[in-house]
Amino acid sequence: MKYVVLLGDGMSDEPIEELDGLTPLEKAATPNMDRLAKEGECGLARTVLDGFHPGSDVANLSVFGYDAAQCYSGRSPLEAASMGVDLGPNDVAFRLNLVTLTPNYGKLYMEDFSAGHISTEEAAELIATLQEELGGDEFQFYPGVSYRHLMVWKNGKDQLKFVPPHDISDQTVDDHMPQGDGAEELIHLMTSAQMLFCHHPVNTEREKAGKLPASSIWLWGHGRAPQMESMQQRFGIDGGAVISAVDLIKGIGIYAGLDVIEVPGATGYIDTNYRGKAEAAIEALKTRDFVYLHVEAPDEAAHSGSLEDKMTAIESFDREVVGPVLEGLSQYGDFRLMVLPDHPTPVEKKTHTSDPVPFALYGSNGEFKNAAPVAGYSEKEAEASGVLVDPGFRLMARLTGE
Repeated sequence: MKYVVLLGDGMSDEPIEELDGLTPLEKAATPNMDRLAKEGECGLARTVLDGFHPGSDVANLSVFGYDAAQCYSGRSPLEAASMGVDLGPNDVAFRLNLVTLTPNYGKLYMEDFSAGHISTEEAAELIATLQEELGGDEFQFYPGVSYRHLMVWKNGKDQLKFVPPHDISDQTVDDHMPQGDGAEELIHLMTSAQMLFCHHPVNTEREKAGKLPASSIWLWGHGRAPQMESMQQRFGIDGGAVISAVDLIKGIGIYAGLDVIEVPGATGYIDTNYRGKAEAAIEALKTRDFVYLHVEAPDEAAHSGSLEDKMTAIESFDREVVGPVLEGLSQYGDFRLMVLPDHPTPVEKKTHTSDPVPFALYGSNGEFKNAAPVAGYSEKEAEASGVLVDPGFRLMARLTGE
């Protein structure tokens, strides 16, 4: 038996007036996901547990089948694993975003949480400057992809509170700075980075080209190394792989005992190599029983407030990922396939919410069936089915039959 999870990050949404009260999932052309919902089982899953922030970390842990209340220690330790950074027992990892802060009437505003989706090459130069000027025995800086990077505080403090930068788009940052024991040290790092970046050659060239500069860093998502069982231990899966452009998802996969498959052209944005990911998944199943394929594009589009880009990302996911994977699975005989988002990311809110997400479970042997017909794959149809998996981490057991 082959098992596949296809996850469109942040696909679900809320009714939008511009779409005549429909959601992007309802409006978009998604014939492949519609087929899975109609021929399999469609329902809702609560992937964000009560008391947790609706982040991709907690939500994807649920989809992987893990109870965040038992194993979650923070977002950045998962990203560190993907980046090959080993954390000591007293080390604290932090997500480091390159962001654009803009002054207005004496206050700083979060203009862009991604510094205009800065390129990985440009970002690497900025992170190298941070390491050279601010790094040392206490703080270490590691380059990642685009605007997503890592800082490790050796023997650091972790009783802190942060606000993710994508939660405060177009808002003043004054009331959202780090708080708690150690906050002063981190705020000092952030203001020091602003001075280093002010006339940095990378930013000078970006501004000449009419692009947003990376004017600051933003620290959040901290934590120490987690303790997690492997997918083999939890679900008896013998060999699996994770495919994503995002370090967070790859890091969860590593802790889950999965192989990370890198796909050329996987960017974590709407220009990602959708078809390449699908082809890599089918190839991986020749030697493995499980693949978790993650596409970040719908979430990034929603964070940017672009309805057009989110619609494009959803339709590309359906056409270039879901369709080819469904077709390719036929060569392997028995299989089970699950399609879903990790959390909603409403375009009009530009951030995540904790609402349950629609899922579709499909089995080659017809083992998943709707109690009543559904018209397609959407939030509304999933809710009308009357099926709610709560907590959402039980979905993986339904997929695997464990």
